[in-house]
Amino acid sequence: MKRSTINNHIREAKEFIARMNFSLPPFAYWSPEEWKTRGPEYNEIRENQLGWDLTDFGSGDYDRIGLFLFSIRNGNIKNPKGKPYAEKLLIVKQGQVTPYHYHQSKMEDIINRGSEGTLNIQLFCSVDARTMDKKSDVPVSVDGRNYMVKPGTVISLGTGESITLKQGVFHQFWSDDAMLLLGEVSMVNDDHKDNFFLEKRGRFPAIEEDEKPLHLLVGDYKIGYRA
Repeated sequence: MKRSTINNHIREAKEFIARMNFSLPPFAYWSPEEWKTRGPEYNEIRENQLGWDLTDFGSGDYDRIGLFLFSIRNGNIKNPKGKPYAEKLLIVKQGQVTPYHYHQSKMEDIINRGSEGTLNIQLFCSVDARTMDKKSDVPVSVDGRNYMVKPGTVISLGTGESITLKQGVFHQFWSDDAMLLLGEVSMVNDDHKDNFFLEKRGRFPAIEEDEKPLHLLVGDYKIGYRA
């Protein structure tokens, strides 16, 4: 993805988040130059990869297959005495799909935080990282209601509704009718080792540096100050 395109997506996200009356932490707005002045007291942000994040999952077509994220808080899998939880903000564009994947370590809640749209999430149990279980029913927990659904069932969540995704459950999600602001509350998040895609996918985009970053992505912190 071109850096100029990423910058435009960040601008769009900031405007949308503001319209949804959600406030991000101050570090969200630091420039790359400001990051260079931030000392080791901010290493939790760098090391736990808090901040701006987006991906086209290696598709080359972000508007069709992609996801925008901001990690607000996170522990670190290498520090068992640290925070055992994480929180993200997600933005799903209308017609944009996050492709099938599951997590081995992380259980997560996905919440439809805002807009008038519906989040659609399709579920299968897994045999392994490349194989769906198309015969077994899937355990579902939606806002405290626990039940079983047939493999491939699509759960639709309106504003304020949420679903709990247990480890090993394949899920893909999308919106047909509006841009959505989602929340993710989970166990510690490790995007390098705990995303298992049904098809071969990349988690982080390859970036063509055609202009300077508006804000650093979580993969950019090496550009700024390192203790």
